[in-house]
Amino acid sequence: MSSDSKNPFLNNKIFSSTTLSNKEEVHQATIIDYSNEMSLSGTINKSFILFLLLSASAMVIWWLTFNGMNPFVPAIGGAIIGFVLVLISVFKPEYSGYLAPAYALFEGLFIGGISAIFETRYPGIVIQAVGATLVTFLICLGLYKYQIVKVTEQFKSVVIAATLAIATYYLVSWLFSLFTSFVPVHYGSSLMSIGISVFVIVIAALNLFLDFDQIEKGVERRLPKYMEWYGAMGLMITLVWLYIEFLRLLSKLSDRK
Repeated sequence: MSSDSKNPFLNNKIFSSTTLSNKEEVHQATIIDYSNEMSLSGTINKSFILFLLLSASAMVIWWLTFNGMNPFVPAIGGAIIGFVLVLISVFKPEYSGYLAPAYALFEGLFIGGISAIFETRYPGIVIQAVGATLVTFLICLGLYKYQIVKVTEQFKSVVIAATLAIATYYLVSWLFSLFTSFVPVHYGSSLMSIGISVFVIVIAALNLFLDFDQIEKGVERRLPKYMEWYGAMGLMITLVWLYIEFLRLLSKLSDRK
């Protein structure tokens, strides 16, 4: 069975390895009830909690930045710690109930710092990026819910391949720019750079469909309750990626005015 999502939290191995065997399901059905299993409503509620935590943390950094604090330090620190928490959760999903809220708080430092930096240079860009991210999320959710877009194996393969290509391109470009005078093509505000940003946003949005599908599959497989936090955290990672890419695109468009 192929992997479903390049989001490290919503990959097929994690969700499949947590699934109970038939005998275990029959046995545990007699000693656990529905409240101990992953549910869609529970995942939605926990996603909302993570969103509130991330927003609150980001707003604190936002306020401090516009009151004289340098946003680079909390942004970099939040990004590093958030990434470490992601790695821990990938290998220890049973601790997601603690790691997911911590991730949201530290990722909020990163989002708040980055948002303040962009807002300082491009006034009004943050509200535009937030709106674009929210609209994209709602559209994708609606398309998935009403099965207008169906997550087939071919769909998964194409999105995963594109996501891997983007990650590889970003990594290689970053390494080259560190040690040479090479300027990546996605830098600046050229039409090519804008086109790349649009492509990345489309792929990030398509990853939302994979995330929705994996959460739904997790509920169907009656995974443990802590997987609600795990699924919510994975969805938050995709939304953060989408938001950052909207910031980048909008800044490029502003530079061309």
